[in-house]
Amino acid sequence: EYMMLRAATVAAVGGRSGLARASRRFVSLRPLLRDDIKLTFVTAEGRRIVANAKEGDTMLDVTVKNEIEEVEGACEGTLACSTCHMIFDQALYDGLPEKDEEEEDMLDLAVGITDTSRLGCQVKVTKEMDGAEIQLPEEVSAMS
Repeated sequence: EYMMLRAATVAAVGGRSGLARASRRFVSLRPLLRDDIKLTFVTAEGRRIVANAKEGDTMLDVTVKNEIEEVEGACEGTLACSTCHMIFDQALYDGLPEKDEEEEDMLDLAVGITDTSRLGCQVKVTKEMDGAEIQLPEEVSAMS
């Protein structure tokens, strides 16, 4: 959580000697690492699970860190299954980067796919997602 930054500070020691000395400052990165983005995952049964997220995490990371058991992530984010299938509302979906061909192929194996389906391992959290709701499908395919 802390990063040491070296800043060379040139200081004249004894007037003319012109010796350089390096000073070290510690800068806290804690504000950059806070889980201050709130996401709500809605299960097929309607249960609402509020999760803490940080910018840059994948949606799959968020479900793992928040122990949301309804999302399996069998391949651990390697894009080799569709068990982290999630359904986004249209506005949020429209703001996401385009799916690549590999994600499209894996989504073809998902159960209950919609026009706004994505794999959670391929969607990164942004601060603009704060307060968003993500629908979890009724079931995931164990074959995918």
